[in-house]
Amino acid sequence: MILILLGPPGAGKGTQAKLLASALGIPHISTGDMFRDHKARGTELGKKIQAIMDSGGLVTDDITNTMVDERLSRADVMSGCILDGYPRTVGQAEHLDGLLKKLGRTVGKVLSYEVSEDALVDRIGGRRTCPTCGAVYHLTQNPSKSVGRCDKEGATLVQREDDKPAKIRTRMQEYAVKTAPLKAHYASRGQVIELDGLGAPGAILAETRRRLGR
Repeated sequence: MILILLGPPGAGKGTQAKLLASALGIPHISTGDMFRDHKARGTELGKKIQAIMDSGGLVTDDITNTMVDERLSRADVMSGCILDGYPRTVGQAEHLDGLLKKLGRTVGKVLSYEVSEDALVDRIGGRRTCPTCGAVYHLTQNPSKSVGRCDKEGATLVQREDDKPAKIRTRMQEYAVKTAPLKAHYASRGQVIELDGLGAPGAILAETRRRLGR
């Protein structure tokens, strides 16, 4: 089964992707992880990605699509996978359709985790990150043991610029513009399952599995 996860920034789709991957025994594939993998291995794609990021640009669809093509050709995805962060646009979705058709496969379901803008501002606005190890905390839901400091590194926690309320609302607007057509692309096929993104991760996982029949 190939699953695609949709949801605005902070909706918890990354958490659900990891939980689902473990529960269903299939790989969790995220564009962020693939970017880091190619950069770490020093591949030609990795070098291109690094150069684009260093210049402050955005990774193009062509590069992203090529990276996904390579990843989906590996043996570990034969029983299925969970795509997190891809596709992001209808163009990418159409590329994925073409790739899967060549492989004799199709997308199973598209899980859309729904969370209101106000709830996301509260959830994301409380996040604090360790600049050294990247550990993520939350002021109320997952606070560090020592206020304002990372439990592992002792470094002073920071709030990412993208996690500030004004930025969150802008990101939500951008997500809605880009994702509405993508969601419609899959909804027209009856593949979209809408889920409440608020609540305990375990409860959301249980409801997701119930809706999938898995």
